[in-house]
Amino acid sequence: MKTFLLYLILISSFNLYANEYVGNDACTECHTKQVKQWKRSHHDLAMQHANNNSVLGDFSNATFNYAGITSKFYKNNKKFMVRTDGPDGKLHDYEIKYTFGVEPLQQYLIELEQGRLQALTIAWDSRKKSAGGQRWFHLYPDEKITHTDELHWTRPNFNWNGMCAECHSTNLKKNYNNKTNTFNTSWSEINVSCEACHGPTSNHVDWAKTLIGRKLNKSDEKKGFGFLLDERENISWLLNNKSSTAQRSRKRKTNKEIEICAQCHSRRSPITNNYQPGKPFADHYMPRLLDEGMYYSDGQIQDEVYVYGSFLQSKMYHKGVTCSDCHEPHSLQLRAEGNSVCLQCHSAEKFDSKKHHFHKEDSEGALCAECHMPPRNYMQVDPRHDHSIRIPRPDLSEELNTPNACNNCHKNKNSEWAAKKAKLWHGHKTKDFQSYAVPLHKARQRKSDAGPGLINLIRNTQTPNIARATALTHVVPYLDQKTVDVLALGLADFNPVVRSATLGALESLPIEFRARLAFPMLNDPVRLVRIEAARILADIPSGELPKEKQVILDKGFQEYINAQLSNAERPEAQTNLVGMYASLGQFDKALLAFNKAIEISPAFIPAYINMANAYRVQNKEVKVEKTLRYALKCRA
Repeated sequence: MKTFLLYLILISSFNLYANEYVGNDACTECHTKQVKQWKRSHHDLAMQHANNNSVLGDFSNATFNYAGITSKFYKNNKKFMVRTDGPDGKLHDYEIKYTFGVEPLQQYLIELEQGRLQALTIAWDSRKKSAGGQRWFHLYPDEKITHTDELHWTRPNFNWNGMCAECHSTNLKKNYNNKTNTFNTSWSEINVSCEACHGPTSNHVDWAKTLIGRKLNKSDEKKGFGFLLDERENISWLLNNKSSTAQRSRKRKTNKEIEICAQCHSRRSPITNNYQPGKPFADHYMPRLLDEGMYYSDGQIQDEVYVYGSFLQSKMYHKGVTCSDCHEPHSLQLRAEGNSVCLQCHSAEKFDSKKHHFHKEDSEGALCAECHMPPRNYMQVDPRHDHSIRIPRPDLSEELNTPNACNNCHKNKNSEWAAKKAKLWHGHKTKDFQSYAVPLHKARQRKSDAGPGLINLIRNTQTPNIARATALTHVVPYLDQKTVDVLALGLADFNPVVRSATLGALESLPIEFRARLAFPMLNDPVRLVRIEAARILADIPSGELPKEKQVILDKGFQEYINAQLSNAERPEAQTNLVGMYASLGQFDKALLAFNKAIEISPAFIPAYINMANAYRVQNKEVKVEKTLRYALKCRA
């Protein structure tokens, strides 16, 4: 009996010990429903060992021709093989180690030297044959990607360890060695399993063991987890007589769930290597803003930006909607089919009606998502819906060169026709929640009258923060004595992405002004903000600060350097280190980072530019010229 009591005491003290990853099997006994939903989901099948059950592609001596190379897919005993062009441009035989994804396409991972897994850019279209699938295809069909191109499958852009692994496996440790340029990547589970979202669960499992023969009490509140995904607990969406759109029964106070999804469903750069679910997103990632080439000027998706940046723009996000309001989080399926998922919160009488959508019932034009979340194709065969959930604005398409949902379907008509139709149907010019298209477009075009719109956008805290942050990256050339206060407002903003963008805007200002505003931000509670403050303060003359301030600044510099080292396998991170080390007068380290950048990617032009600037600081003009001339040869 004493032994048993001692056991219980030890188990009840589990929260004194580090939480560890224990694997999906530990969840099965108690959470059978959730595990059953997860099985065969895209998360479950995110990555698998290559075998007869997982491989979907045709490996019966199938061939595929591209850029003058004929690749062959075949089997050698139980191994799946491909004969294709390697890093030297010659044909080699490679074993397929893992499958990568499942629908609507499947890619294949090949192990190269130095621990690298590379994603082949010839992929299998897993759609039905009637939909154009069941074929091999290249991700860049209109280009001629050879072994010298940065988009070749053997190059860093298709390196699984650094570019893909974190989001396709659980408890991923990249383990890149900057000195040897090698990987020793590990994971606790090969796919996206329970702990990828819930975090390590050893303490939860131990907690569950203590429940035998006792009642729950206040100490059981977190159930052994570091955090709970409880944002939707006891929440309902309520329609009333005054509104045709439901209201959340209680205001959403955190972004835990959304940020856990965002770790993978966003275009972002890691700034640490130690993220665990539940930790603040901006402490571990730098999200892309509404940058040109990534998004259209009105915020619609353009490049492959995934979901998070779009959803932050939506009215739904600002009203408290979370990902699992629409998606069942274990199966990843929509909670209802067709328009029904939207009609959970929107009155069918008003919105699922021809009076609203003006299209035939059961047609594509009557589907909410086709108009408000228009899809765009990525990876050739993968249509993804824009999650900004916006009102179509064909009236802006002509002016801003932006797409619109109407002409997605009515391709034989122009945007002027669509705008007239919209006005005829609704009797007024459309107003939408995303009202920043014109100011951001003018800023991109460097129009002289862009200033007032940008400043109003920044001041309006009801505007999505991602748009306000983007406006701050453009605003400095338009400021005067009456409007310069927007920088102070940005630095004091509640949102860390807005604060970080404001710091970036300070970069072009005189060092005295920059230092006065940016120095306090070195003590910001969020890492994203601190490292941006350090970056723009790197050229403060050494020795001109009191000792206590220099300590703070040096700490900021080291945190910035560590953020870059977390991506040290990328030429961009090494190039950033060149700039930082040069600003700090550490030219030997700058040269080492430059050499590493061009070892990783010999034609990465920004690395040469940053190194030339480092030589210029040292008055080594001969080396400046030599470096830039070599860069021109690489570009040619």
